[in-house]
Amino acid sequence: MLKKLLIVVTCIVALSLGIAVNLAGRVDFTTLDGTDHRWQDLQGSWVVVNYFAEWCAPCLREIPQLNQFYRENNDKLAMFAISFDPLSHEQLLGLKDKHDIQFPVIASVATQMPIQSPKSLPLTFLIRPDGSVAKKLLGEQSAASLSAALTALKGL
Repeated sequence: MLKKLLIVVTCIVALSLGIAVNLAGRVDFTTLDGTDHRWQDLQGSWVVVNYFAEWCAPCLREIPQLNQFYRENNDKLAMFAISFDPLSHEQLLGLKDKHDIQFPVIASVATQMPIQSPKSLPLTFLIRPDGSVAKKLLGEQSAASLSAALTALKGL
């Protein structure tokens, strides 16, 4: 009887350790610079995610303003760009360089994003520290409009 109990306890401990190791190694997305990210690690901070496409004129016009917002606030929140169109790593690098995107660009997504792919562009998601979507900002944004939206949400 004791031997069976010991086997059951050992199996439970091994299973628990296996689950913990699997979750610890999980990657939700990777940015162009090769950095792996987990949404869980971003909790506790506001996150801004901007969907863009090269064929979207307002998307390209807002990049300098998004860069300015990022430079002014990157110590207070996390910010990412994600291409609406499926592009290769090389194509994304080319877009990042060509349009001088200064904040991290998501290169690959391994799991479900906490946001849905938009039906129109540009679209910027403001994500609360608990991981829920606080606001969707449709249309071209400026550094001032992002700051105002986050301030109204008590995010800045």
